[in-house]
This record gives sequence, C-alpha cells and structure tokens, in this order.
Amino acid sequence: MKKPAITLSAIIFMVGANLTSCDSPKSKVEDAKVNVTEAENELDQANQEYQTEIENYRMETATKISDNDIIIADFKKKIANDKKDAKAKSEKKIAELEQRNRELKQKLDNYKAEGKDQWTTFKTEFNHDMDELSKAFKDLGVNNVK
Repeated sequence: MKKPAITLSAIIFMVGANLTSCDSPKSKVEDAKVNVTEAENELDQANQEYQTEIENYRMETATKISDNDIIIADFKKKIANDKKDAKAKSEKKIAELEQRNRELKQKLDNYKAEGKDQWTTFKTEFNHDMDELSKAFKDLGVNNVK
C-alpha cells in the first residue's frame, strides 16, 4: 500500500513540476518582442554614436585642413622676396602640398558611411595621410642648403 502511494505522489509531483515550469506560447512571444525591442534600441543607439563619431571627425579634420591652408598662405608671403630659383622650388613644393590638402578635403567630403569596419579603415588611412601632410608642412620651412 505504501508503494503505490509513493509512486502516485512522485507522478503527481513530476506532472506539477512540468506544468509550472512550462511557459505558455503567449509569454514566449511577449518575451521575444521585448528582446527584439531592446535589440532595436541598442542598434539605434550604436548607429547614432557612429554617426556622431563621423561628424566629430569631419569637423576636427576640416579644422586641420583649414589650418594647412593658413600655413600655405603664410609660407607664400615668406617666400615672396626669395631669389628666383629658391622661390620657384618653394612654389612647386607649395603647389604639391596645396593639391594634397585639397585631395584630402575631397576624400573626406566624399566619404559615405558604409559601416563600422569601413569607417575604421578609412579613418586609419586618412589619419596616416594627414600625418604625412603635416610632416611635409613642417619640412617646408626647413632650408636644407649647407
């Protein structure tokens, strides 16, 4: 008599555990909707941060490019009284630097946001190009004549 009562109790316990642990399809759908909404909000926030990063970078680099234009104008004033040969060499260097500066500005203006990976690659390459141009500007004022 004890054996059937224990077996019956065990079966009732197992059935009760199964019934209480099972979620209804309705609650699963609601949980999925909440998860999707949260994921969409996170994606929107990440996209907003990405766009803000691009705009901030554009403003910073536009300032650097404008500074380069000022350096070029100042250097043109400095070489105005140089000898003809030295002035011609300097003007040629200035023209090359002006062209590189314009190309960088155009490259930045033409960049279209295509994804985080492409942005990282673009920014790395662009920073390298800007650093090279900055070095060239520093070398512009150095007179290598011995």
